[in-house]
Amino acid sequence: MGKKIEIIELDEIDSTNEFCKRMNFESDVIVTAKRQLRGKGTNGRSFASDEGGLYVSVMKRYENFDFANTFSIMINACVAVCKTLKSLGLKPRVKWANDVLVGGKKICGTLIENRLGADNVCTSVVGMGINVNNVLPEELKDIATSVCEQKGKFYSVDKVRAKLIKYLGKEYTVADYKKFIDWFGQRVLLERNGEVTEAIALDVDADGNLVCQINGQVKKISSAEMRLKLQCKSI
Repeated sequence: MGKKIEIIELDEIDSTNEFCKRMNFESDVIVTAKRQLRGKGTNGRSFASDEGGLYVSVMKRYENFDFANTFSIMINACVAVCKTLKSLGLKPRVKWANDVLVGGKKICGTLIENRLGADNVCTSVVGMGINVNNVLPEELKDIATSVCEQKGKFYSVDKVRAKLIKYLGKEYTVADYKKFIDWFGQRVLLERNGEVTEAIALDVDADGNLVCQINGQVKKISSAEMRLKLQCKSI
């Protein structure tokens, strides 16, 4: 992030992303909360946010940030989360485009909300929710996990937060992002509006497109078009 950034720590809030948007801070901030009452996931889904998890939003303002470079915002969030989890002795993997898995289950979700100008990004709010010690709802136990579950012991959420904030202070590349992908060359499923297409994942390009082979043809797929399903339990 370069310049010093203000950190705001809250006990409870509806959503750290919504808080950032309401406050409309004039400078860059990181907002953390111990619990979210109405945590947000992608596509309007709710995100379980009980105490014991780590809920963080980063709000940044930009000047002359080309819309074509928005994937870099996702890269920085995902890699920071992965490095945090790796520092705890876990083996995180990125599930394109912005979920992080451990042991085949989702341990962190990321929600990015950009405010756009004519052809630039004016503001980004990046929300990250890491399952640390929080007890997961019964209906999520087959597809989600936590640091505590994976390591068999409780971790200090404050220490995990400090690690994440440290890693969020750096800039990363698509090469850093791809270090946490181990499914290139594998058969995957792509879903759109309930229809599933089989493909072989080849790469993720600098714009964030999934490069894959479908019916013998190499194609580029955006995350707005299709949702990736790895050959494990669906997230």
